[in-house]
Amino acid sequence: MGLLVTGSVAEEGWNRIAYEALKRVEKELGAKISYVELQQNPASFEKAFRDYASQGYQVILGHGFEFQDSAQTVAEEYPDTVFLISSSNVHDGKVIGLNTDSSQPFYLMGAIAAKMGKAAGLIGGMEIPPIKEALEGFVNGAKDASADFKVSQVYLGNFTDATAAKEAAINMIHGGADFVVPDADAAGLGTIQAVREAGPEISTFSIFSDQTEIAPKNILGTYIADYGQGVVRIVKGIKEGTVPTSNVDFGLKDTDVVKFSYNDKAAHPVSEDVRKYVEDVRAKIIAGEIKTRHRQ
Repeated sequence: MGLLVTGSVAEEGWNRIAYEALKRVEKELGAKISYVELQQNPASFEKAFRDYASQGYQVILGHGFEFQDSAQTVAEEYPDTVFLISSSNVHDGKVIGLNTDSSQPFYLMGAIAAKMGKAAGLIGGMEIPPIKEALEGFVNGAKDASADFKVSQVYLGNFTDATAAKEAAINMIHGGADFVVPDADAAGLGTIQAVREAGPEISTFSIFSDQTEIAPKNILGTYIADYGQGVVRIVKGIKEGTVPTSNVDFGLKDTDVVKFSYNDKAAHPVSEDVRKYVEDVRAKIIAGEIKTRHRQ
């Protein structure tokens, strides 16, 4: 199995999730593994996919929506290779999207923010479908909890500029937001730093990895996508001869993959009544009674 990422697997967050998933495939399924770190360049994506496929790699994971088009191009030349694409809803032959529906846990965060705060700011990396859908989930969760709750949004245009994320967060805080939440991979660290420096009255959440120790008084909860568990499940099936017949969508129903937990040591931890509201909402999302994204 090969892995393609943009950036470094050494950084906590999005890329680290994929690397740990790859290592679990090695350990649990006995696979030969390799990975390559790339810049945001579609030509390099195609070359890396083609290199792995020509070497006989049976599964290649492109970790991010941006890899989708390149995978579809290369897949035509290598019909025996399965191309998995993170944060994608694609299903095109053996190009399979593995989407973690972040709109669902972000909906829960939006509900918490609206129940506890006055206004929220959202900081996205690139304006691509998985990020837009996550932020949409937050907005819907907030508006359903409190119709008058205000939410502002900004996109950085990249996933690496922590300084820009910090500046955006400071501007949102000065504008009245007492919740500022990132979905910007490595750049999101700048948001966490801005919130910590603003003091315990400003809150946020850890996204994809537990960053509570960076701002223990400000982080109210952590959303972790145990992507490795989901990837091992899918790759195990492929090894046994079963290629998914549709895209794969992990959500709150997949309790072994999508996890949300509270930080009881925050300066203003989530209260029991709000937690009860969130648990009721969670159950309705799993039951299909609440749509967290793509509303008309």
